[in-house]
Amino acid sequence: MTDLLIRNLRPLGASATDMLIRDGRIAELASGINASGVPVEEAGGAIAIPGLVEAHTHLDKTVMGMEWYENAVGTDLRAMIDNERRARRQLGLDPARQSMRHALALVGNGTTHIRSHVDVDIVNGLSVLEGVLDTREALRGIVEIEIVAFPQSGLMIRPGTLELLDQAMVAGADLVGGLDPCGIDRDPKGHLDAIFGLADKHGRGIDIHLHEPGEMGAFSLELILERTAVLGMKGQVAISHAFCLGMPDWTRVEGLLSELAEQDVAILTTGAPSREVPAVKRVLGVGLRMGAGCDGVLDTWNPWNRPDMLDRARIVAQKNNMRADADLALVLAVCSTGGAAVMGVAGHGLEPGCNADLALIPGRTLAEAVATGGPVLMTVKGGRVTGRDGKPLREVS
Repeated sequence: MTDLLIRNLRPLGASATDMLIRDGRIAELASGINASGVPVEEAGGAIAIPGLVEAHTHLDKTVMGMEWYENAVGTDLRAMIDNERRARRQLGLDPARQSMRHALALVGNGTTHIRSHVDVDIVNGLSVLEGVLDTREALRGIVEIEIVAFPQSGLMIRPGTLELLDQAMVAGADLVGGLDPCGIDRDPKGHLDAIFGLADKHGRGIDIHLHEPGEMGAFSLELILERTAVLGMKGQVAISHAFCLGMPDWTRVEGLLSELAEQDVAILTTGAPSREVPAVKRVLGVGLRMGAGCDGVLDTWNPWNRPDMLDRARIVAQKNNMRADADLALVLAVCSTGGAAVMGVAGHGLEPGCNADLALIPGRTLAEAVATGGPVLMTVKGGRVTGRDGKPLREVS
């Protein structure tokens, strides 16, 4: 935490003003602030937004900075999962080094908070988690990292995984993860009873990958909602991807959204171009919290190397056919304050008293900033400058 004076920034595209930061919090917004002895940064009329929030990614998976990985697997989910588990060892993928590279790339692109799913399985044990825990500790004060213990390879179909997830929660994971109770584990009751039981035991929240489409996904959602209500976990559960909410049967989806709103189950989207996805306006329209993420970045699953939430706002907008300026501003909010709300981050805004976590982006309006896509001019975390011109200030190894 630190003191800082930023001159000539435009909060959310409004008129230019100065921002005084004291002890890592926004103390004052006014023109011509005089703060003797405080370091000064010149924003040059850049737009200030609350720090971008990467609310769904996999820090442990990236191969950025390594040799090019030739993907010969294709798009079958089970095949990609099995291939990745093998490839970790074949490639010598160091989770501490790789998660550091990924996290710092996000910092350079305006991110102040990350929620990362981290694999826990009976082949690699807790070694992957331990690497990301090291990164989280090393980057304290630069970016906040929330960790989901994630049974990527399956839970009920791989005995011993549940016990490892239990150990992961003790070791420092923040949330319990889950994955396709029907499609991967083929035991929805067993899978959901296990992860909800673990969450109840440790007093933690849940974030479940739900790739299952259509009625299969809707069935899993209903089982999730039942357990959320019975265990009193309203507001503590998130569904990542939730592709079933993009199915064409709007009457069915409308009913599911209503039930999700009753239990305050958050939705996290990647705006996946290849899949049906939850409609941003419909999700927000029922009062649900909604965030977004880039998912995996340059890994054994895909070759795309854009750890960039400003770019992800563009992708989500395009997938949702959002073109109006107000809509682009809305999707940018999903990628900042929306993700913060899902993660339970208090004081994530630009008003006096809020945490001084922000990004300065080019453009005359928020819509232009999304459409042109940066680079982010400056990242500030707790009043400390952590990135400039799309690059982190901390050296990437």
